[in-house]
Amino acid sequence: MGETVAICQTCPRHCRLADGAFGYCRARRNQNGRIVCANYGKITSIALDPIEKKPLAFFRSGRPVLSIGSFGCNLRCPFCQNDFISQAGEGGVPCRTDTPSELADLALQLNGEHGNIGLAYTYNEPLVGWEFVRDCAKEVRKRGLLNVLVSNGCAEAAVIDELAPLIDAANIDLKGPSQEYYDWVGGDYDSVCRTIRTLHAAGCHVEATTLVVPGRNDSESDIDTIASFIASVSSDIPLHVTRFFPRFKMTDSAPTPVATVWHLAEVARRRLSRVLTGNC
Repeated sequence: MGETVAICQTCPRHCRLADGAFGYCRARRNQNGRIVCANYGKITSIALDPIEKKPLAFFRSGRPVLSIGSFGCNLRCPFCQNDFISQAGEGGVPCRTDTPSELADLALQLNGEHGNIGLAYTYNEPLVGWEFVRDCAKEVRKRGLLNVLVSNGCAEAAVIDELAPLIDAANIDLKGPSQEYYDWVGGDYDSVCRTIRTLHAAGCHVEATTLVVPGRNDSESDIDTIASFIASVSSDIPLHVTRFFPRFKMTDSAPTPVATVWHLAEVARRRLSRVLTGNC
């Protein structure tokens, strides 16, 4: 009898996995012919952060949100800021194990003590463990709190359709203006655009972030294409135009000039009503 091969349907990569094998994201595996979430409940990072750090500039300003992350990511951005967890797999980074109910209870406790608004799924790529996001979000909602998603948005429609009614606010990385750019980071441009559309249509508060990487997405036409897509969904969606700093595999690269970020923000303002600059 041959091995049972299974195909992961979480993101457009559609990893074809032999029994016991992990996907490209390092967070999903084939277990006896069924794709399971290997990082379910495994928390590598937890902190009470200002909501502005997500970044969300126009959602519950001035309030903190309990933020959690696990391990794994379905992209390979050479400039990743959290590569020590996003590029780690099972056993590759210390973690604790929590149930959705335990995290929701902690969020409620911190609501009383510090005014915490809810739970944010962030730090690594939360959608590679979307089942845990879903289960936590349901528990958080039961306690009258809010759910925040910080994601690269690279997921299949069925995943986003299931999560969208549970997410109150999201910041989605729109990393570049085309599939050519996403080929560089290992993602799928159309799926990210679809995620933004779906979340917005579901009534979720959506903001977007574009990290400006010199020589990659720093032309006027690049940022205009990004702003044009966002405006096609809603010209009121805030866009964070953010400065690159050397990280991960790009430590020899120079930071984005501040003047470039400011100029590109002005370009984006031709189409969008709310454009912010970051890391400047």
